[in-house]
Amino acid sequence: MTGPRRIVCLTEEPTETLYLLGEQDRIVGISGFTVRPAEARRDKPKVSAFTSAKVDKILALKPDLAIGFSDIQADIAQALIKAGVEVWIANHRSVEGIIDYIRRLGGLVGVASKAEALASSLQRRIDGAREESSGYAVRPKVYFEEWDEPLITGIRWVTEVIGIAGGDDIFPEHAQASLAKDRILATGAPVIERAPDIILGSWCGKRFRPELVAARPGWDAIPAVRDGELHEIKSPMILQPGPAALTDGLDAVQFIIREWVQRQG
Repeated sequence: MTGPRRIVCLTEEPTETLYLLGEQDRIVGISGFTVRPAEARRDKPKVSAFTSAKVDKILALKPDLAIGFSDIQADIAQALIKAGVEVWIANHRSVEGIIDYIRRLGGLVGVASKAEALASSLQRRIDGAREESSGYAVRPKVYFEEWDEPLITGIRWVTEVIGIAGGDDIFPEHAQASLAKDRILATGAPVIERAPDIILGSWCGKRFRPELVAARPGWDAIPAVRDGELHEIKSPMILQPGPAALTDGLDAVQFIIREWVQRQG
């Protein structure tokens, strides 16, 4: 075995990726929010959340690498670096970035060829979805809601997945904002104005409640609400910038949009 042998994964996407690469034996600790794959949650010690971690517990595992994601985990990274742990904090935000992340992670652990095979298979899946949707006579306007209080929308890779699947995100301008605080809608008025045909809900850590969305003042005028096109996509499938977003996440979005297109005749 070459590369790091004892890896702590501070978020889900490195865990899922390493399992897909067959390198799960390197993992000695995971995020408590990990649900994919199920065996990781069952077999690996949980040592971190999104913004906090059990540093002493991590150090006791004697990791030679910790992998995290984004500025949200800067404090965890700092604590581990001060304790002498090598840390990689990725910050990819796009579909292309996810594919590149898989290649980089594979190279880091010495399995570049396996990572290339995985990345290529995901790219073929994306290309196939894009080819299918290119034949649609009409594209639905889609509102994706990441959180409800306050309203948060516009994660870049989700916007891109919607586009690949044949829809148009109604807030494409938010896709360039990496921080959630920069993607908050002050009120629901812009959603009403942009009149989405489909509403996709993925409330991180809690169940999407379409009946509550439909009951918001003025939202009964939205085509998606009028036509009952409110759909949940489970957050582990779409809110992590890892393989799941390009497999189960893309499949779920593609199915919803395909069904909508077919109903348009």
